[in-house]
Amino acid sequence: MMPRWSRTLGYLYRHNKSVDLYVLPCRRISRVAAVEVPPASNASAISEESLNKMFRSKPSSLALPPESPLRIEEPTYEGLRHFFLKMMLFYSKQSKSIRQANVIYRRVVSQVDKPVIYDVFKMEKTFRTNFSMLVVHMWLCLRRLKAEGKEGIELGQYVYEIYNHDLETRVSKAGVNLLLSKWMRELEKVFYGNIVAFDTAMLPEAKQDDLQNAIWKNVFAEDGSSKLDVSALPAVLAFTRYVRRECTCLSLTDKEAMFSGNFLFTPMENPKP
Repeated sequence: MMPRWSRTLGYLYRHNKSVDLYVLPCRRISRVAAVEVPPASNASAISEESLNKMFRSKPSSLALPPESPLRIEEPTYEGLRHFFLKMMLFYSKQSKSIRQANVIYRRVVSQVDKPVIYDVFKMEKTFRTNFSMLVVHMWLCLRRLKAEGKEGIELGQYVYEIYNHDLETRVSKAGVNLLLSKWMRELEKVFYGNIVAFDTAMLPEAKQDDLQNAIWKNVFAEDGSSKLDVSALPAVLAFTRYVRRECTCLSLTDKEAMFSGNFLFTPMENPKP
């Protein structure tokens, strides 16, 4: 059976569901004010000139080199320990997929929870912006995994389930204890709507500014407005270049690195003004 996330997307595409139905309900989500997030260090220090120079380098694979200390290898055991773990299905396909999915999701969280990414794109780190970043990077991973066919889609389902569990924890920490299931259903709609918007903007027939508009509306705009704020244009353009570049970099990342989670998104640097 096709995994849930892929099946839901298939339904949305077949029935041509309007993306506007799923635009992030910013005003409601902004009420989650109890979330504790580190303040941006000094986002205003990044000049427009610096932003315009970022994410223009040639894309390359995001796979970690074999000697990298950041690599996470599948554990190996021998003797009785190996025997008992095998009896406990530690080496089963499902167990291995869950371990792989955990590593992949850790790569996502590592990128979106760093304050520097909000500094670079001149965003205040709030629950809404953190959630938006999380969705974008989940989309990047699921899109790449889907390119590997059924095996990648199945692994993507495990990543999606880990994401859902983590998101529920984040919402609870943000102060939402009542009607939690309602919030999760609403955020699920947002997740799928954003993915449809980004996927549609990456189609060959899409207009050049479709991705830019989708990013503005779903990541930057506090009220979901489609009218771009001119003052935010340099940051939106930089983030659009970043997303396009990461898509290409991930496509150049081999299957083994993707499935094992031994890759890193492009590190963020806070350029000097």
